[in-house]
Amino acid sequence: MLLSVKNLKKYYATQKAVDDISFDIEEGSIFGLLGPNGAGKSTLLRMITGIFYPDSGDILFRGEVFDQRKHAGDMGYMPEERGLYKKMKIGEQALYLARLRGLDATVAEQRVREWFDRLNMTTWWNKKVEDLSKGMGQKLQFVTTVAHNPKLLILDEPFSGLDPVNANILKDEIFRLAKEGTTIIFSTHRMEQVEEICDKIALVNLGKKVIDGSVKDIKQQYKENKYRVHFHRQSVLPPDFVEVYDTFETGFVFKMKEAGTTNQLLQYYISKGIDISGFEEILPGLNEIFIRLVEDTNVARAFEK
Repeated sequence: MLLSVKNLKKYYATQKAVDDISFDIEEGSIFGLLGPNGAGKSTLLRMITGIFYPDSGDILFRGEVFDQRKHAGDMGYMPEERGLYKKMKIGEQALYLARLRGLDATVAEQRVREWFDRLNMTTWWNKKVEDLSKGMGQKLQFVTTVAHNPKLLILDEPFSGLDPVNANILKDEIFRLAKEGTTIIFSTHRMEQVEEICDKIALVNLGKKVIDGSVKDIKQQYKENKYRVHFHRQSVLPPDFVEVYDTFETGFVFKMKEAGTTNQLLQYYISKGIDISGFEEILPGLNEIFIRLVEDTNVARAFEK
């Protein structure tokens, strides 16, 4: 296990920013840290990187109690807020930040130029940071975060401001890094990106962990036993032992009524000589699950007050 967060707490005068949160992140995995604004994500990330100290609880990095002096060099943190020097040239800034991470001048330039080439940034070398668009700034921040080859890479809204082409370039690099053994914490509000990129996730709200686990298992856990059936011909009527939720030109979305089985439906149409061209279970998207769980925890907290 690369990172373990155990019973972490961080309280402010009027707020429990992080309230007894625990989770584990396996080496080489992409872990999604999700939650609405004000949920406690940023506070969690800042404690993991040693920017904030927890009030209680433990952070273990490769089985050792986290020590900023020992372990911070193995981490790369790309915050959502841009932290670049506006008047510096892009190449100079990337080299400067790589040197701050402990790389000597030769290695720093080699790594930075490799990343500039990977991200199609070579023509930007002598431009100033203040001349960058938001998307270009995101790519520069990514380079400065990964140039020292961190074992743990923390990305907070990394695709913000990027057009689809550059977002795909960055996404491919994230997959490549994970395949090569880098562990990645990915924080975003875009649930479609989470479904595509992450192996496991944790959802936090109001300072508490609401759920964690693999994307596949969570979608299975919150499924509603709804199915979609397609036919070769149109206007096929559903039997009375199913509850129909939606209809479309060549089929319908349904849920079996009590004690019914999907085999019963298939046998019903086969017995009538009706060809079924497609049949699938409908799993909820992470966006739907996210909204449901956040609303439930907000209601529960309101009743506690």
